[in-house]
Amino acid sequence: MRWRYEETVLAMCTLAFLATMAARLVISPVVPRITAEFGVSNSVIGLALTGMWTAYFCSQFPSGVLGDRFGERRVILVAVGGTAVASAFLSIAPLFPVFVVGTIALGAVAGLHYSVATSLLTRTYDEIGTAIGVHNSGGPLAGLVAPPIAAWVAVRYGWRAAIAVGAVVAVPIFVLFARSVRPTTPQRPDQPMAERFELEPVVELLSRPKIAFTCALAILGDFVWQATSSFLPTFLVAHRGQSATTASLVFGGYFVVQGITQVGVGAVSDRYGRDVTTAACMVLSVAGFALFVAVPGTVAVAAGVVLLGIGLGWGAALLPRFMDHLSAAERGAGFGLVRTVYGVVGALGSVVTGTLADLFGWGVSFGFLAVLLTIVFVALAVNWAFSLGY
Repeated sequence: MRWRYEETVLAMCTLAFLATMAARLVISPVVPRITAEFGVSNSVIGLALTGMWTAYFCSQFPSGVLGDRFGERRVILVAVGGTAVASAFLSIAPLFPVFVVGTIALGAVAGLHYSVATSLLTRTYDEIGTAIGVHNSGGPLAGLVAPPIAAWVAVRYGWRAAIAVGAVVAVPIFVLFARSVRPTTPQRPDQPMAERFELEPVVELLSRPKIAFTCALAILGDFVWQATSSFLPTFLVAHRGQSATTASLVFGGYFVVQGITQVGVGAVSDRYGRDVTTAACMVLSVAGFALFVAVPGTVAVAAGVVLLGIGLGWGAALLPRFMDHLSAAERGAGFGLVRTVYGVVGALGSVVTGTLADLFGWGVSFGFLAVLLTIVFVALAVNWAFSLGY
């Protein structure tokens, strides 16, 4: 089959997502080293990571507006290049407050990518669930590569060198994207950007029942995804007694499964429906958390990784639901807006999970995440059973 330029765009967007995700994920395996050096608690480091994810999602709406005004290619290049710079800065932070500023800056620049890339792919492909699934696989691929490398680098050279891995990954991808992707035509080059931030149209979009319902589901799902990405290695060390290296390998395995199955989740949602596929993801995730928290042994960890990896790939099924209910003219800034809303609230997953772990232990903390996903499943089931139309 002949390689088309559309596949180049998809591949480059996926690699760009990998770069922006890797820079954030290299922090998780070295959380114990960071807390030890700076003398802070899990809840405090969780607050820093919440700041990073909050900044990441706060960038989503502005990035969609910028993409409509200047074209997606420019915005994605700024995201990848900015990620490299922020990672380098974070690796040399001398004090914890400076480290917090670095994490927030990293989240802000990395957050410029996702919404504009998704909008570009939606304009490029008809089967958007599959395309978004391929694009989303960049995140799990980053999880496969980045945490084990970061853990190994941290053992040999320290946690600062491990965080600098994010810059090492981002720089070549920036060059490759710049050389491979043609300039993109802005959707709204002449409209004043101030008009896009007016309150009335923002409230109108978010108050649409189908958008509001999808936002609520995405908030709960993203809360759990953020918490898992921030603390799964720490949970495995503290709750299951694994070594830091083993925990990082398991963490990488979680992302391997997610990367492999992400495309399938999107394709299934294209064929059988967004809600059925999302509900199935919730069931698998809850089962995975139950195995991690309550069942001892290597087999339970292996099965939990598979179930959690598939289930927390819910984004390939649920996020196209937004696009299904947005017009072509709304998809750039509109998708960015809903990403900001559900992501900012979902970013609380890191600080809440860290605080629950400090107060009640990691078993209770991760059990709480399973409860949230159960609520998503129940909401989808009630919507279907009573034909509520959300």
